[in-house]
This record gives sequence, C-alpha cells and structure tokens, in this order.
Amino acid sequence: MGKANKNGVIESRGAYATPADFKQVFTEDVNSLYLLSLLLTGSPDKAEQCFVEGIGEATKGNYVFKEWARPWARRTIIQSAIRLITPMGNCKTIGRNADLTRGMNKIPMILHSEVLAILDLAALERFVFVMSVLERYSDNDCSILLGCTRREIAIIRTRAMQQLGRSNDPAASISDNEGYENTATITTPLIAQYFASPAWAATVQVQ
Repeated sequence: MGKANKNGVIESRGAYATPADFKQVFTEDVNSLYLLSLLLTGSPDKAEQCFVEGIGEATKGNYVFKEWARPWARRTIIQSAIRLITPMGNCKTIGRNADLTRGMNKIPMILHSEVLAILDLAALERFVFVMSVLERYSDNDCSILLGCTRREIAIIRTRAMQQLGRSNDPAASISDNEGYENTATITTPLIAQYFASPAWAATVQVQ
C-alpha cells in the first residue's frame, strides 16, 4: 500500500497501477484476454476491437491498485464487449463461417470443441455463462453490467448450462432448481482451468 511518512500517515504513491502496468498485463495475458474477447463477441474482428478498446480503457489513468490490475483488465474487456454486442437485445447465435475459423486459429486446438460449444449459445446466454461461470462474477455484478435482474441472471445461466450439458452429453439435463454449485458437471475442465489459472494459461501457446 505504501510507506508511512514521519507523521505516521501511509502514503499511497506508487500503489496504483500505471498505464505501463496494464500494458504488461495485456502483453502477458494476451492469449487468455483474446479468448475472453472471442467468447463474448463471437467474432474475430469484434474480438480484436474489444481487445484494443480494453487496453485503451485500462490505461486511461484509473485509480486501481496494482494487485487489482489483472482483474480490472479483464473487466474492461467485458465492458467493451457489452458495448459492442448489446447482449440484452441480441438473440443471435454465431454461425460457423470462415471468419470464425480465422479466430479459432488463434485458440489452442485442445480448447476448440469447448469454445465452439459456448459460441453456439445465444448472445445473452453466452455473456452470462462466461461472466458468472468462467469469470466468477456474482449474480449482482452480472445484473448491474448486463442491465437485468439477478433472478434473470440465474435463469439465463441455467438455460446456458442446460444447452452446454446437452452438447457434452445428449442424455444429460439439469432441473431448473439446480444452480451454481452444479457448474463443474457442465463446464468442461479445460476451459474452466484456462480461465482460473493464469500460470496454466501461460503454458498454452497460441497457434
């Protein structure tokens, strides 16, 4: 946090992340941040735009403590994607076209099937799943960022998990009463691990 001066007051100089700190985060986490951008936007062009806007937003001189620089950088990606896609009014799913194939070439092959399953979700289901399950945002945070109620977030997440469950196992299903605790049975382990562990993500090279 900083050192105490002669009056015993803790000075915060140097405690905040600088633009250089954020640029370092975007450089070190480029693989993971691009994947986050692609999962949210569903388009390589929009993912790249989202990534660039995230850098610009993060380096604007926000008063963010250095230890929070990494989650703040990810939050700027999410906010940029929300502005680009407006998921609350977007019911479209992503088509398997050549443009998407170009984006998938930047994602490790081992994650392709899981990424494609998530991209098959409608925009709002995709955002809620990525934000609440992979990024571990609370229902309250999701509702504030997406502009809907916490109850709607829970319902949308369950719907997304049901679809992903069917993608992994056509016979699988979960009732509407089953909630967040069942995420591990639906989320495929590799994609969850990629988001949860920066150290593990760093070992996976973009193709």
